[in-house]
Amino acid sequence: MESIPKSVERQMKLAVLIDADNAQPVAIQGLLDEIARYGVASVKRIYGDWTSQSMNGWKEKLLTHSIQPIQQFPYTTGKNATDSALIIDAMDLLHTSKFDGFCLVSSDSDFTRLATRIREAGLVVYGFGEDKTPYPFRRACDLFILTENLRMPSEEITDKKEEGILPQTIQPKSTNQLKGDTSLVVLLRRAVEDSADDSGWANLASVGATILKKQSDFDSRSYGYKKIYDLIKKVDLFEIEERQKEDSPSKIIFIKNTKRQSIAKK
Repeated sequence: MESIPKSVERQMKLAVLIDADNAQPVAIQGLLDEIARYGVASVKRIYGDWTSQSMNGWKEKLLTHSIQPIQQFPYTTGKNATDSALIIDAMDLLHTSKFDGFCLVSSDSDFTRLATRIREAGLVVYGFGEDKTPYPFRRACDLFILTENLRMPSEEITDKKEEGILPQTIQPKSTNQLKGDTSLVVLLRRAVEDSADDSGWANLASVGATILKKQSDFDSRSYGYKKIYDLIKKVDLFEIEERQKEDSPSKIIFIKNTKRQSIAKK
C-alpha cells in the first residue's frame, strides 16, 4: 500500500523467509518488487523438501531471483518440519541484530507467534500470503499483503496456461459495490475521523497510515484500485481537496467526511 514511505536516508535491511509449502511461485516477481518498496532484501531464503516434485515450479524462480533454498525433509508424516526450520532460522537472524524487519511469506497461521515475537523485539514484520490466510497471522503483522494483488500479468498468464486455466484479474468495484461494503465504509470513515483536525479535514497520507494501524491487511488493490486515493474517489463518500505545498509544485490531498458535514448542518 502506498501510504508507507521508504526512508530516503537509509533503506531497511529485511530478511525474506518463504514457506514453499504455502506460497505460489507465480507471485515471486511481484512479491520481490513489493518488498523493494520497503527496503533491501539482505537475506532471501525459501524452505521446503526440494526432493519433492511439488517443488519443481519453484526451482527456476530460485535461480532467477537468487533465493537460497533450504532443504527440510519431512521426518514424520503429518508433521510440518518446514515450519520449524523457518522459525528457528528466523530467531537466529533476529538475534544477530543485523536486520530492521522480516518478510514472512506464507498462508499458514502457524507463523502467528513468530510474527508477534519479532514485533516484540522492535522490528517490523511484513506478511505475504493468499486470501485464504487466517486472520490471526494477518493481524500479527505490521502490514499484510495478499499475493493475489502482486501477480505480474506475464507470469500469471504463463502459469495459467500451464494449468489450462484463463488468468483472472481483480475487477475494480463500482461505487455501489463499495458503498455496500459496510466494513469498508466503517473503516474509511473512522480512519478519517481519527486523522482529522478540528475542521474535519484529514491528510490522506495520515488516513492511509491510520487504516493500516486498524487493519494490517487492508489494500486498495483488493478492491481493484492501485492507490487508496483512487478508492476514496470511487467510494464517493468524502469531500476531496488538493492544497498546494508552500515553496513546492506538489500538492497535498485532504479529505473530509461528508456525513459529518451533513450532520453539522442539521
